[in-house]
Amino acid sequence: MEKWKTRGFGTTADGVEANLYILKNNAGTEVSLLDYGASLVSVKVRGKGGMKDVVLGFDDVGGYEKDGASIGATVGRNANRIEGAEFELNGISYKLDKNDSGNNLHSGLDYYNKRVWEVKGQSDSHVTFVLHSPDGDQGYPGTLDMAVTYSLDEDSRLEIHYEAVPDRDTVINMTNHSYFNLNGHESGTVLDHTVTLFADAFTPADEESVPTGEILSVEGTPMDFRMGRRIGQDIDADYEPLRFGGGYDHNWVLKNKGRFDKVAEVTGDKSGIVMEVYTDLPGVQMYTGNFLDAEQGKDGAVYEKRSAVCLETQYYPDAIHHENFPGPVCKAGEKYDTRTAYRFVPAE
Repeated sequence: MEKWKTRGFGTTADGVEANLYILKNNAGTEVSLLDYGASLVSVKVRGKGGMKDVVLGFDDVGGYEKDGASIGATVGRNANRIEGAEFELNGISYKLDKNDSGNNLHSGLDYYNKRVWEVKGQSDSHVTFVLHSPDGDQGYPGTLDMAVTYSLDEDSRLEIHYEAVPDRDTVINMTNHSYFNLNGHESGTVLDHTVTLFADAFTPADEESVPTGEILSVEGTPMDFRMGRRIGQDIDADYEPLRFGGGYDHNWVLKNKGRFDKVAEVTGDKSGIVMEVYTDLPGVQMYTGNFLDAEQGKDGAVYEKRSAVCLETQYYPDAIHHENFPGPVCKAGEKYDTRTAYRFVPAE
């Protein structure tokens, strides 16, 4: 059986042809990947009533060019926020784009996910995308070639492997910003999805979603997902972190201690599809699509507020400014090497 194929996915505004890379396993799970932004375009999994495409996306590359919500995106060189859009490293101050209330979000305006990546490897089970990022790119020190490999196995596990070796000390914190709706990308709210997070604590943030530096217990709060909780159960609770975020948009402190391990699970209430999340990173940002607003998606779908959930594995936001957070600095000549996987369990 042919397990992979490639097809055109439109042309960018600059006239560059974009291509879609499609992987499929014997269970029928199918993953589509785009060289523009090294983006995850679709994941089709068997659910109750048939196949479901469980990630939000667009019909062609033009949708990804216009999108401002990082849908399906590979985010780097640093995901999430850096307070004041500047940091100091080895006694040198580096200034970044102020693109989020005076802070830096997802590395500023020259996003990794708004560039065409080069395909360096492809097989029945994987595709490797590579982006050359020179010294000074987005304001960060050091040249590196960021490689992102997506692999689909026969257990319907989609693994994302990030690799790079900078030539100067720099900040690296890569993530995937896919929006998941396990009932199907076009099915509306995810408030009845059940989420389990293997985390005893989270990092509270201020009104601009920048961490305060505290690490707080989830015990007795709407942030406690240890035993499984409907997303909508307390999303509108009168609780300061939820008021500030307009819902869930927070970093949880994982217990994997640097091991590649299961850190989260999501269940679609209608489809019966389960998604397990694995990573070796110390944090995960759960974002419930609080700012989606009539986004025109693929297949005629319209994505509204809270119609998806993101689980972005990461170093904690603004970690470069907090010594008590795991450090996001990668030393010159050392390898940045981290893995995250989303395993999809089809409904019986």
